[in-house]
Amino acid sequence: MSTLSVELNGDAVHSIRAPDRFETTGPFAVALENEGRSTHVHLHFDDDLDRVVSVAETNHFVDDEATKHVHVSVADVAEPVRGKLKIVTGYGSETRYVDLRVDPPEDAAPDEVAVDEAFTKPPERPPEVSSSQRAATAADRLIERGGVPAAITGVLALAAGIAIALALDSAVVSAVVAVVLTVSVGVALLAVW
Repeated sequence: MSTLSVELNGDAVHSIRAPDRFETTGPFAVALENEGRSTHVHLHFDDDLDRVVSVAETNHFVDDEATKHVHVSVADVAEPVRGKLKIVTGYGSETRYVDLRVDPPEDAAPDEVAVDEAFTKPPERPPEVSSSQRAATAADRLIERGGVPAAITGVLALAAGIAIALALDSAVVSAVVAVVLTVSVGVALLAVW
C-alpha cells in the first residue's frame, strides 16, 4: 500500500509540508507526521475524487510529535480520476492542496500457470540397487550402529547350537535350533535394514 507523507508543524505552528502530486492505483494511507505540538487536521477530497475515494473520518487529532496513519479506500476505476486533496490545520489557519490521481489497477496476470516441459514427462526412476550393494549397506549400518559385538555373539551362539544339535542327533534340539536361527536372522535383518 502506498503512503502519502504529510509533515505537520515542521517549520512553524500549523505548517503543512506535503508533495505537490500523488498517484495511486488502489487504497493508500495518509501519514500525518506531527513534528511539534498536538494539532487537529481536516482532510477533504474535491467532488471528482470524492466519488472514488473515502475515509472513515475527515477530522483527525494528532498528538505531540506523533504520526497518525489515515486509511483511504479507493473504488475500482476504469479510467484515471484526478482531483485535489485539501489538508487543513489550525481550524483553517493553514491549507495545503495535493494533486491526486487515481489510476485503474494494472492488469492482473492471467490465472494461467506456466508449466515447464520437464514436468510433462514422468520422473525417471532410480536404478535398482543390487543385492551386493544392499549387503554392503547393511554391513555399514551394522558397524555404524555398534552391532558388531552382537553379530559376533549371535554367530557363535548359532554355531554352538548347530554343533549341539548334530552331536545329540535329536529332532527336538534341531527344531529348537531352527526356531532360534529363524528368529535371530529376522531380528538381525530388522536391525540392519
